Amino acid sequence: MFIALVTGSVVATQKIDSMTGHKLLVVEPYRLEEKSRDRLVSTGRTFIAVDTLGAGEGQFVLVTQGSSARLTPETQSLPIDAVVIGLIDSVQIEGKNIFSQTSGER
Repeated sequence: MFIALVTGSVVATQKIDSMTGHKLLVVEPYRLEEKSRDRLVSTGRTFIAVDTLGAGEGQFVLVTQGSSARLTPETQSLPIDAVVIGLIDSVQIEGKNIFSQTSGER
């Protein structure tokens, strides 16, 4: 699993039948800033993930990928490599709150 920021969405009107009705999001993985360890920073990569929870742009989410992405009831028959499995409320590292959804701190 990894933390990612939802940065956009993908619309594909032509796709295989099993993917019809599934929302696709552009997600950007984040990591802990190496030196200060007090904030999340972008890895500079992006993925497309199936959204099973109704995440929105600008929201931090938990993403799983690979064969684990097909282990949810909603995705077990889909040809996918990444899925949003959680909406992040807060992140604490070493006793410090480095992200809170309510305050918008990053």
